Amino acid sequence: MALLEVQDLHTRFRTDDGVVKAVSGVSFELDRGKTLGVVGESGSGKSVTFLTVMGLVDRKIAEVEGSVRYDGEELLRASSSRLQKIRGRRIGMIFQDPMTSLNPVKKIGWQLEEAVRLHNDVSRDEARRRAIQALQEVEIPRAETRVDDYPHQFSGGMRQRVMIAMALINQPEVIIADEPTTALDVTTQAQILRLMKKLQDDHGAAIVMITHDLGVVAELADDVLVMYGGRVVEEAKVDDLFAAPQMPYTWGLLGSLPRLEQVATRLEQIPGQPPSLLHPPRGCAFNPRCAYVFDKCRAELPGLDPAPDKADHRYRCHLDDAERERIWAAKKAALTGVEGSAA
Repeated sequence: MALLEVQDLHTRFRTDDGVVKAVSGVSFELDRGKTLGVVGESGSGKSVTFLTVMGLVDRKIAEVEGSVRYDGEELLRASSSRLQKIRGRRIGMIFQDPMTSLNPVKKIGWQLEEAVRLHNDVSRDEARRRAIQALQEVEIPRAETRVDDYPHQFSGGMRQRVMIAMALINQPEVIIADEPTTALDVTTQAQILRLMKKLQDDHGAAIVMITHDLGVVAELADDVLVMYGGRVVEEAKVDDLFAAPQMPYTWGLLGSLPRLEQVATRLEQIPGQPPSLLHPPRGCAFNPRCAYVFDKCRAELPGLDPAPDKADHRYRCHLDDAERERIWAAKKAALTGVEGSAA
C-alpha cells in the first residue's frame, strides 16, 4: 500500500465572479522513500493540490471532493485536531517563501522548539537540544549560537535551511516542498537540493517536490506529475518523461530548458498565458496555446491514457500515436541533450 494515496481530488473556490476550479480530478500515489516531482506553470494547481492534502484550504470558501489517504487513513474527513497531530509530525511542509512563513519577531530557536513541543511531551531544554541538532543537520554553521538569531539575520538560503529543519525536526514520513529553491541563486539551489537528498537518504522520508523547474525534477524525482489547468496532463517515471514525453505542454516545458551546448540559441517559449480556472476553455485546457490543435481538442477533454508499451506513463492528448511520435522525434533532434538531462 502506498504511503500517500490521492484519488479524484477536486478543489473549488466560490468567489463573487463564480467558481474557481483550482484542482480537477487529480490522482497519484507516493511510496515510502520516493520522490514525486510536480511541475507546471504558476496557476496550474500544484500548490492548491497539496494545501488541500494538508488540510490547509479554508473550507468556508472551498469545496473539496475526492479522497486523500495517508497510511490508510482518510484525511479529508479527519477532524481539525487530528489533522494538527498529523501535520508537522507525520507530514512536514516546506513553504515557498521562508520570510513570510517564519515569525519575524520570534527567534529561530523558539520557533523550532515550539514545533517539537507541539508534537512531543518533552522539556524546553530537550526541545532546544533538538532544535540545535536540526540546524546542524541542515548544515547551518555555529548552530549553538545561531539558534538565538531572528529570521532577518539569516540569508535567503539559510532561511530556507531553517524551513527544512522545521519540516524535518519531528522526522515526518512525508515532506512536501513547495518551490523550495525559488528566488535562490544557482549555487544555493544546488546546495539545498543536495541537502534534501542527503536528509531523505538519512531519514527515509518520501518527498513531494513542487516546482516549475524540470531541471530540479531531473535531479531529484523518481516519478513526475505535469499539471496544467488544475489537472494532471502527464505522469511518468522521470527517465520516461525526459526520454519520450507524450503531451505538447510537456514538450514546451522541455523546450524552455537552457542548455550549455545552445548558449547562443534563443529558448523556446510556450505562447499565450495559462488558462483561467474561473472560465477554463472547453475541451483540452491547453488547446488555445497548442501548435497541434484540431477540432476534437476544442470539443472534448482528453482522458489520461497510457502511452504505447508504458502502462505507468499516462498523458492527455488527442494526437494519435504515430503523429505524436513523429513530432517528438523532430523536437528531440532539435533539443540535443534532453535524455542526458535526466541522468
